[in-house]
Amino acid sequence: MTEDLSFVTALDLKRRIAAREISPVDVVEAALRRLHEVEPVLNNFVTITEDVARQAAKDAEAAIMNGEELGLLHGLPVSVKDLITMGGVKCAFGSRSAADNIADADAPSVERLRTQGACILGKTTTSEFGCKPVGDSPLTGITRNPWNTDKTPGGSSCGAAASIAAGVTPFGLGTDGGGSVRIPAHFSGLFAIKAQFGRVPVYPTSATPTLAHVGPLARTVRDGALLLSAVAGYEPRDPFSVAEPLPDFLAACDQPVRGLRVAWSPTLGYAQPDAEVVSLCEEAVKALEDQGCEVELVEKIVDANPSDMWMAEFYAGVGTRLKAIIEKDPDMLDPAVVEVLSGALDQSLEEYYSKVFARYEFRERMRAFFERFDLLASPTLPVPAFDVALNVPPQIPDANIVSWVAYTYPFNLTGYPAASVPAGFTGDGLPVGLQIVGGPLQETRIFAAAAAIEAARPWADKHPKL
Repeated sequence: MTEDLSFVTALDLKRRIAAREISPVDVVEAALRRLHEVEPVLNNFVTITEDVARQAAKDAEAAIMNGEELGLLHGLPVSVKDLITMGGVKCAFGSRSAADNIADADAPSVERLRTQGACILGKTTTSEFGCKPVGDSPLTGITRNPWNTDKTPGGSSCGAAASIAAGVTPFGLGTDGGGSVRIPAHFSGLFAIKAQFGRVPVYPTSATPTLAHVGPLARTVRDGALLLSAVAGYEPRDPFSVAEPLPDFLAACDQPVRGLRVAWSPTLGYAQPDAEVVSLCEEAVKALEDQGCEVELVEKIVDANPSDMWMAEFYAGVGTRLKAIIEKDPDMLDPAVVEVLSGALDQSLEEYYSKVFARYEFRERMRAFFERFDLLASPTLPVPAFDVALNVPPQIPDANIVSWVAYTYPFNLTGYPAASVPAGFTGDGLPVGLQIVGGPLQETRIFAAAAAIEAARPWADKHPKL
């Protein structure tokens, strides 16, 4: 087969596979070829599972020929971030300290990928233990942005984003404890969503159990809705798992947005965005207004950057898991990661719990906010992609390792659903994302708005020239 399938959507592949117009075996072989074409340049995968993908493709083809019921992801190639366990496969967390770790079993999301007929090509790169919002780790080195290989694709779901943007798979699974699917979506020109906290089960227990999400990155909104539909749903092993019936995320993409009350906040009250980023996001919000949304400018959402609340929780959890390594062999870890983990471990119990209580006050404030508005729109990040091997964008010199990611982690603190939608490209050809946040359990409103923006300002026909 000579057809180039690199940028065909998952839904189109799904339709053609079901109609026997194309073989899952051919689809997977095309994805593997593309993987190997771009891997030397981008460095997207830490482990490639060709045998797993090929066997799943053969099984998918046999099921079609035998007239069996097809899964939601039947025969579709997908990737899994290397913070999510896949039984019998290395799960190294981007760290030399776990380089030989073999997972005992599939995470629930991976179980569901397999059950729904997906073909897993491999494990994608991550910053070490998901601790940095950029795309490098001591284990795998630098992952690069396909739109400009001198730039980072963002993190910590760096390999997932770069590989999807480069046309390896139409979508993939990442994790998001502070923005780690939305950040690389912004930098890489993708759609990504972390659903309501607990909507997609997380197991084994995360080092950051009250912040961690598993979520899709995709080149289109509807492909993201398809993947989320396959992995979401109640799971008793996750104590935070949402037990209510699953919404129809794909159907939500066809819902009208007229009458939705949208708050547009360029800074949330404290961020330092580039003017070009704000301008592109304003244009995307205007597309919602043109379709009947009631848009209101709200400059100040909160009084101050809540990064200290998030850092106290996230880095204390990871630091506790890694305390022995930090104390005995810190050279095994990224120095920037050691610094923030050590700081979190040094906080007193009183300091920690003061931030826990402040977090619940913040959450209540945001709950009240979403009684007035259906959605909140903001830039996903304050800047476009910056050079690889930097931890902080040079435009924000007073930022720490995470505080510059000013828009994303607040909604891990609340647990509310939040997505990044492509908003356009800078004059230098770098993607920019618009963040859309919903109130509790309101993913369907996000999908309706994201699909409306995509219809008005389509992006999936734009591909990086590698």
